[in-house]
Amino acid sequence: MSDPDQRTQLLTSARSIVVKIGTNVVTRPDGRLDKPIVRRLAEQIVLLCRRGLDITVVSSGAIGAGIGQLRLGVKPKNIAMLQATAAVGQPALINLFNEALRRHGLQAAQILLTRADFEDRRRYLSVRSTIAALHQFATVPIVNENDTVAVDEIRYGDNDILAALMCNLLRADLLILLTVVDGLMQNGELAQTVHRIDRSIRHAATAVTSALGTGGMATKLQAARTVTEAGEAALIANGRTRNILPRLLAGQNLGTFFAPAGRRMASRKRWLALAVRPAGQLVVDHGAAVALRESGRSLLPVGVARVKGPFARGDVVRVTDPKGRLVGQGLVNYSSQELQCIKGLHTNQAAHKLRRKRADEVIHCDNLALAPRRD
Repeated sequence: MSDPDQRTQLLTSARSIVVKIGTNVVTRPDGRLDKPIVRRLAEQIVLLCRRGLDITVVSSGAIGAGIGQLRLGVKPKNIAMLQATAAVGQPALINLFNEALRRHGLQAAQILLTRADFEDRRRYLSVRSTIAALHQFATVPIVNENDTVAVDEIRYGDNDILAALMCNLLRADLLILLTVVDGLMQNGELAQTVHRIDRSIRHAATAVTSALGTGGMATKLQAARTVTEAGEAALIANGRTRNILPRLLAGQNLGTFFAPAGRRMASRKRWLALAVRPAGQLVVDHGAAVALRESGRSLLPVGVARVKGPFARGDVVRVTDPKGRLVGQGLVNYSSQELQCIKGLHTNQAAHKLRRKRADEVIHCDNLALAPRRD
């Protein structure tokens, strides 16, 4: 299948879509909300919903709106001021979306999240169930990071990453990142289709951010990579282009399209690999790394060479090979203290040394999400 054919097929067949709207799309240069733009985007979302599509919006702009409301002129630097600004701006942002949607018989549902909501398995599943229920009504979920309560330890800090995680949580078919540029520029030209986000693609991204936004093209590539490696497609496009959403989903050649890297990852493996920060690390020997990568085996005590903790039984840990390359992330059946005692031992020896047997495996293959091979 040619690139244009694959793009058209994937876009026109998408049924569940996460749309991330950047700060500079919905705000004016002075930081105030651009009401006509928000209304036009809402009209496009309504059109897609009426076609039977499940649309989830991740919208930046709360801090930008707060800057405008408080007449600050520039984005605050410290976390307390950012939180206060978001507290003022978030109601204005959601009210504008709700007003625009209600003109067409829909309404907005506000969902504010922190990293902890993704890392706790029960809360993670609860978010998914809530959004699925909202899609059954004439409602558009509008998600944002809860900037008013999040601190550095539990912040994502950029809605591109939050949108990618939402896409994976929902197993949505497509992530659309709306910004104020036409897409990824490579060698002075718009890259229309990207099959693999390698060094050359990352080199094309600029690290420059806007005055009001938090990310740049680099974070959008990170988001696109997260989604495509899980088996879905992503797009970066200009949110101020006329009727951008219906035109993209009609297969028009706008923006930069990122093709799925492979088959779709299972829901539980997505949570293990993408949503949870590891509590510690296991370094495995070469033989164990090969068995995990090539044969999908479970990790046994004999394959563990080093333990970096502390972590408890049931925590998620990183697994790396002797050269430090990521093998995967998984739920561990032993604490770091226990593994320090049994690393390198065969299963029977490990049980004898601990005087009990928790499990044959340090990490069972069903609880291990393997990392994709990267350049």
